[in-house]
Amino acid sequence: MRDTGIEQAIRAAGGVGALARMIGIAQPSVSNWARIPAERVLAVEAATGVDRSLLRPDLYSERHPKAGDLDEVDAARAQEYALLAALLARAPDQSLLDRLAELRGDPSPLGVAHAALADAAGRTTAELVAREYFDLFIGLGRGEVLPYGSYYQSGFLHERPLARLREQLSRLGIARADGECEPEDHAAILCEIMAGVIGGRLPAEAGADRDLFEKHLSPWIGRFFADLEQAGAANFYRSVGTLGRLFIDIETEAFALPS
Repeated sequence: MRDTGIEQAIRAAGGVGALARMIGIAQPSVSNWARIPAERVLAVEAATGVDRSLLRPDLYSERHPKAGDLDEVDAARAQEYALLAALLARAPDQSLLDRLAELRGDPSPLGVAHAALADAAGRTTAELVAREYFDLFIGLGRGEVLPYGSYYQSGFLHERPLARLREQLSRLGIARADGECEPEDHAAILCEIMAGVIGGRLPAEAGADRDLFEKHLSPWIGRFFADLEQAGAANFYRSVGTLGRLFIDIETEAFALPS
């Protein structure tokens, strides 16, 4: 029997198949869920607009961190990583584009990037973005940009950087979600992991976000976002590249400060 959280998500998405497409996994995987897996909460929240506290109240009860219990800066960081994860995992549907178009910025570089993302979302359609996503990340044979840490660090997929990441995730007790076909060094998965660790949704000791960032994101993901920003096939995703690059620069500078 499905719990209330997944039923709400399915209703908001318009059915099991629609929810599966929104979060980029096979429909049978969603059909088999009795409740939303912890590692999928942020993706489902981003896709459906149903709050995480309704999707998995057990993870956001008094025994678990809630978004409101986080330091304001950490809450904002977790949300930024979750947004990037949602946009890199799959092409946004029209509902998500409409919500992105309502984003408001401020005069800071990151705020300007949010405003640019909102403008880009308002000027495109789900069909155009789906085609763009295919050209950028999938392609006929391969996409223009390969969003994998192993590729950026070694020139090949499934190499030692991925093995080191898997070793660390295993020590933290973080396992790959059922039905996930991408390796853990995919940019979307790493952003989702960072969102979960910072937000307290995934098990990790204090400082794990810094360790993960410095070992497994900092060496390459800024270059990935810069490449995405400059990719020939990028239109909507150019604004995603700019947002990611600026955010990673801010993370890098923050972690460089004395603790």
